[in-house]
Amino acid sequence: MNQAGRRHEKRAGDRAGYRAGGRAGAVALLLAGAMALTACGAGSGSDGTPDLSSGSRKGQSSTGGGQPAPDAVAPETGRSAAPEGDAESGASAAPDVKAPDYLSTFALDVDTASYGYARRILGDGRLPAAEDVRPEEFVNSFRQGYERPEGNGFSVNVDGARIGSGTGGGGGTGASDWSLLRVGLATRTAPPASERPPAALTFVVDISGSMSETGRLDLVRKSLTILTDELRDDDSLSLVTFSNEAETRLPMTRVKGNRNRIKDVVAEMEPAQSTNVEAGITRGYEESVEGHREGATNRVVLLSDALANTGDTEAEGILRKIDSARREYGITLFGVGVGSDYGDAFMEQLTNKGDGNTTYVGDETQARKVFVDQLPAHLEIRARDAKAQVAFDRKNVQQFRLIGYENRKVADEDFRNDGVDGGEVGPGHTVTALYAVRLREGASGTVAKATVRWLDPKTRKADEETGTVTTGSVDGTLWGGENDRLQVAAVAAYFADRLRGGDLPGAPGLGELASRAAGLAESTEDSAVEKLATAIGQADRLQRGAGTDDEPEPSEGEIG
Repeated sequence: MNQAGRRHEKRAGDRAGYRAGGRAGAVALLLAGAMALTACGAGSGSDGTPDLSSGSRKGQSSTGGGQPAPDAVAPETGRSAAPEGDAESGASAAPDVKAPDYLSTFALDVDTASYGYARRILGDGRLPAAEDVRPEEFVNSFRQGYERPEGNGFSVNVDGARIGSGTGGGGGTGASDWSLLRVGLATRTAPPASERPPAALTFVVDISGSMSETGRLDLVRKSLTILTDELRDDDSLSLVTFSNEAETRLPMTRVKGNRNRIKDVVAEMEPAQSTNVEAGITRGYEESVEGHREGATNRVVLLSDALANTGDTEAEGILRKIDSARREYGITLFGVGVGSDYGDAFMEQLTNKGDGNTTYVGDETQARKVFVDQLPAHLEIRARDAKAQVAFDRKNVQQFRLIGYENRKVADEDFRNDGVDGGEVGPGHTVTALYAVRLREGASGTVAKATVRWLDPKTRKADEETGTVTTGSVDGTLWGGENDRLQVAAVAAYFADRLRGGDLPGAPGLGELASRAAGLAESTEDSAVEKLATAIGQADRLQRGAGTDDEPEPSEGEIG
């Protein structure tokens, strides 16, 4: 049984007092968020570092032969990591050891729930579990200031800096010959609310006993009330609740003339018994299909603590039951997590495989931010099955490590296989992938070429965009340099790495990271970075056994 399954089984035992039976569901919002710590590829002619190539991420069907991005494949089979000009022979490596490649391929991810939940846990005076920390979601919680495309695709921004000590000092252990490479992808900002397509939203709300905790169901009620006022007259909304069984409280209803009715139904929700996410999602998709509107954004939004303990408690099994609805009607799943005890891994699995995203809401301020400020990006989809592939130049790159995206890996050869699942990205989103890169001595020229591929949500036509970075663009010093936003991304990634007990080259200690975050908060005048500094300080005190006296603060989730 996987780790998420063990956690759910344990929680089922902990909540055996609740009456089991029937079916019930959980809730998923419709929007954004991406990164965690992984080695997606590595190679070295001098130290024989093994290949850590990306794993396979399969989709619903195979519609074509996949292939890597242009200029990404090394010229020979069984290649070593040695640069051109070095001796290479079949005897240079054991025959049963796969030669390292220079490709890194992953599905895009705009989730931010991992960071929001970590801040909540730290505010409560606890350290988050390592398995709940996904570095890509920490990094993607902050604005990056990327150039935006003019059309409906992506812009590709690639830059970096030397991690080792320089003008800014610091740099952590083992950083002298490493650089940090940033691959930034951005979509065009959202149009005015009046110009977006109408939305047909099915809300699946968890009303199980665990949702009675302060800050759970009451926060969901406030969130839906806020959203009801923000939706347009031509939008539609349905509401399903679940505990040990699922119930349709409101069939698909046009907002015009029905706002008070919707609010009354929301206000009547009260906590019940067990948590049957399977029943809730199944009923939610049935309602979404029944109320499906052509030309509208049709989405299921799950609001839950995701602590499933009744019915099918595995994401794969739940999603199999609604697979035909996902395929035929293109209905996507957006998850909104709540609660101090939250099934983060389970919610992420549901939304990743449900072609959606997840975020975490900690209080009314954050709820207003998600449902009001970020609503356009939650409702629309600009790109379906989006994947990125970074091809490193073997002449100049000795090693590389992708920071995060363990759950989003795609086999290199499936990059152009549009039957293999990717990520869904809305307007105004940014996706950042950070790599620790070790350049060869005397490296000069191209470091990497990044390609993003996606499908148009309406036509399903595939498009690509590419960006390249050279050694001259990564020669500057990271710490104390001019690029504040790159430093913010680095602090977020290193913070996540420390929480997971990782070993990223050049990772500063938590005390130094807190100090750097505080300085960046001042220079950027960004309250989100100030909250990052607070969270790192809390983690530092907890790891040193000093505890924390800080009050819990709202979770953060930025769309850059």
